[in-house]
Amino acid sequence: QVQLVESGGGLVQAGGSLRLSCSASGFISAINLMGWYRQAPGKQRELVATISSGGGINYADTVKGRFTISRDNAKNTVYLQMNSLKPEDTAVYYCRWRRILPPLNEYWGQGTQVTVSS
Repeated sequence: QVQLVESGGGLVQAGGSLRLSCSASGFISAINLMGWYRQAPGKQRELVATISSGGGINYADTVKGRFTISRDNAKNTVYLQMNSLKPEDTAVYYCRWRRILPPLNEYWGQGTQVTVSS
């Protein structure tokens, strides 16, 4: 079992910045994929960015150049630095942890609200 605790959401004006953090604890495999997803009201949950324990990174096209994902493997923590925020970035942001090798167990955080005002 893996527990994920997110922090860092809030209300910010368009053009502003926020930094999200997600710390994992429990029975953690060293080889894993951590990432951020978001869900806006009335929409499906979508990928924001992922980063593997080996450092491989993937971004959604909508956030490239504005968001930066990073991680501290020693702390089992992933970060999402969000700059130049837009009202369309408003959503609940969820942290996800997944094993890369079978069994492909995955876990989700409780979500943190990010609201960008225009």
